Amino acid sequence: MGRQKGKHVNTAAKALIREYPDKFADNFEENKERLTELNALTYSKSERNQLAGAITVKIKGKKN
Repeated sequence: MGRQKGKHVNTAAKALIREYPDKFADNFEENKERLTELNALTYSKSERNQLAGAITVKIKGKKN
């Protein structure tokens, strides 16, 4: 079992997917780059990685 992400990370991930539906993919590395390009974060690198991971999981869940 993996570590659970905070509620704020999941809420932010949902909001970003809703706002930019065509920007994100099911690839973690691409999502990290997109977050950096969008300047969506003013948080730390670990927060960016958590958000990119949450977005990746949500995108992969939609495809199934």
